Amino acid sequence: MAVPKRKTGKSKRDMRRAANSKYEAPGYVKCPQCHEPKMPHRVCPECGFYKNKEVISVDK
Repeated sequence: MAVPKRKTGKSKRDMRRAANSKYEAPGYVKCPQCHEPKMPHRVCPECGFYKNKEVISVDK
């Protein structure tokens, strides 16, 4: 059975684990209709527009 010849150091172990922490949450963009921040490629929750078309009606 294969057995490691030496103990994996803390630095090597942490470098391997750090690869998963490089991802970032997507940023916000300004809605072209109401200028409120919204997630990209999604319907604006404030005005209901997506790609300059009203997709849902929002009660104001």
